[in-house]
Amino acid sequence: MPEAPDIPTAWRQLREKTPHTRQGDPLVIEAAYAQPRLRALYPFPTHGTLQFLRAAPPWQSDEQDALPFIVCGEPPYQVHAAGYSQLLGTAATPEEAVALVVAHLPAELAAEPGWELHDR
Repeated sequence: MPEAPDIPTAWRQLREKTPHTRQGDPLVIEAAYAQPRLRALYPFPTHGTLQFLRAAPPWQSDEQDALPFIVCGEPPYQVHAAGYSQLLGTAATPEEAVALVVAHLPAELAAEPGWELHDR
């Protein structure tokens, strides 16, 4: 299945459940979309998780996925560091899981320029 070509398209396809595209947990997706810092990242649902990547495809390095992610499904939601290297915490709601991800984002993503453009 082809990946969305850019960040706004990826979010739109997820939220609209566009046929023949990646799908994920709708509650987690909406909670993540509500957070501007995550909305500036490429959402990538895979294997029961919602991961956040620094850029849209094509991907040329492993750095884009060195971010925390959410294991979706039934509560409690788990938030892990990249590669399942560390359990960062558990959350009873998607909103709490999103807050854990945001709290563990690298400092250079603290004020990603242009995030306001993805607010549509």
